[in-house]
Amino acid sequence: MFLMKQSAPKINAMFGTSSGAAGVHNRRVVIDAIRVNGALSRAALARATKLAKQTLSNIIEDLEREGLVLAQDAVMEGRGKPAIPYALAPLGAFSVGLQIDRHVARCVIVNLVGEVVARNDVPVSTSAPEAGLVELVQLIQRTRRELEGRHPEAGERIVGMGVAMPGPFGPQSDFSNQEYTMAFWQNFPLVARLEEATGLAVNLQNDAAAAAMAEKLTGQAHGKQNAVCIYLGYGLGAGLIINGELYDGTRCNAGEIGSVGLNPGKLTPDILERVVSLGGFCAEFGLDHAAPDVTARIQKLLQQKRPDVEAWLDQSAGYLAWITNIMQLALDPQVCVLCGTAPKEMIETLVARINLALRAGRDRRLLVGLSDPWTVALGAAAEPISRSFDPKYAALLKA
Repeated sequence: MFLMKQSAPKINAMFGTSSGAAGVHNRRVVIDAIRVNGALSRAALARATKLAKQTLSNIIEDLEREGLVLAQDAVMEGRGKPAIPYALAPLGAFSVGLQIDRHVARCVIVNLVGEVVARNDVPVSTSAPEAGLVELVQLIQRTRRELEGRHPEAGERIVGMGVAMPGPFGPQSDFSNQEYTMAFWQNFPLVARLEEATGLAVNLQNDAAAAAMAEKLTGQAHGKQNAVCIYLGYGLGAGLIINGELYDGTRCNAGEIGSVGLNPGKLTPDILERVVSLGGFCAEFGLDHAAPDVTARIQKLLQQKRPDVEAWLDQSAGYLAWITNIMQLALDPQVCVLCGTAPKEMIETLVARINLALRAGRDRRLLVGLSDPWTVALGAAAEPISRSFDPKYAALLKA
């Protein structure tokens, strides 16, 4: 047993309720409070969530019995008896994330606290979804076998699968050619076929939304109720977190800032992500975006600080500063983040130049987010965790 400081920090938590679908909502509120703040005692949880102590105790007992929380060593919280904090159990649940990009598919499995426990990738064709589906299923099966090899009972605790691929979805995709938008895949019954092949509940989102989910689970948007996550990958987009939930729009196209025209007032193929994106960078400097070493080649160009590369960075920072300013004014988020599958050096350089252009105060500065080729796959895996365990006020209102 060890001693806690007398003045505990404020706990960031949503409130429970006694109306409607209170039972499910209150469980999720408790899980969310522990996820955001770390291990908490029953008393601390009751104060933070406004739940009655008995209600809170019943929830903790249920979660502990189901293997979703673990009791930690007792601590002193002020005067009185020692308190037992509860933390999320990493092995309590798992979820699968699948990213389908323009030349590669990546599959990851994360545990309840967002740690990656297995991952694999394979090349994928943009024009043959039927054949590609076979490769995807094999990829998923291989990754699940790795998980079950490490944790034999994990297969029964997989809560679902999230899938991410480039947008926009629907008629807007006609702005670009079929290879660029992966239109063959968008017109393919991907969700239904994957559900049939894997036996998992599957949800589809665009890559920017998935990147935002990764930031919400483990990055700069963790614990934030309102965030804008600008995604810089082969394309350009934004994931929007509003009132703690991902906002995806009517056709899952919310945040498709990459489709903004470079000629205001005209619907033309000249769109922002043809310039400001890894795809635009590769086209500008003659790189093969499908090459296995493309990231290393981009990093080498950035390190050389060639005048033409510096000019591209300046131009892109200017466009992104314009977009960032609009998003901040329109949505007033707690944080605005630049993240994606672009190399870390590119993200950091752009953020520095964007903040210089914005001349914003500390509370409105653009932040450096996750920058890794696996960011989107991680975010895809975060979606089933969120779907299964995060509080959803919209669902509560429908009850």
